[in-house]
Amino acid sequence: MKFNNFSNILNSLIEMERTNKCELFYFDESGFSQKSNLPYCWGPIGVQSLRPAHSHSKRLNVLGFLSRQGKLSFQTTEGRVTTDTVIDAFEHFINARKNDKPCFIILDNASFHRSAKFKQKLHEWLMNDVLVCYLPPYSPELNIIEILWKKVKYEWLPCEAFKTFEDLSINIKNILNYYGEKFTITFA
Repeated sequence: MKFNNFSNILNSLIEMERTNKCELFYFDESGFSQKSNLPYCWGPIGVQSLRPAHSHSKRLNVLGFLSRQGKLSFQTTEGRVTTDTVIDAFEHFINARKNDKPCFIILDNASFHRSAKFKQKLHEWLMNDVLVCYLPPYSPELNIIEILWKKVKYEWLPCEAFKTFEDLSINIKNILNYYGEKFTITFA
């Protein structure tokens, strides 16, 4: 589906959500490790700033469902993200739903979102009023959860969070648990 066509469909879904006719969530995965996202740092002129390098850090993967209203549901894993991991996240999200309105979930075209095993679940989820909608290729700007990942990585995680993997995990989970209270994003 072309970008403009999908944008029109998405705008219709946003309007339906605004008028309380459906729920609309955006799904994605993101990985976090002690390996720095920042290629440089500032320091006093003439003084070399040394920071510990964590070239072989464990990785915390977060699978999240985010709505424009500030609802966030997430799961974490230290293992690889696979089709089974994604299906488990969807099952958990669907089973925890307390709403009888149709729910649309927007997601990208990652291979585990397109696998035969994942697609086998689509009909079952549809019977639970959950419809999966794929973004057009190469259009992450339409997936608002990408903004959340950027905020967590580049704005909300304190520098001290990178000292140990345990500190990193605790800080990420704290941010996500308090999303909508201490940490917010306003979507137009």
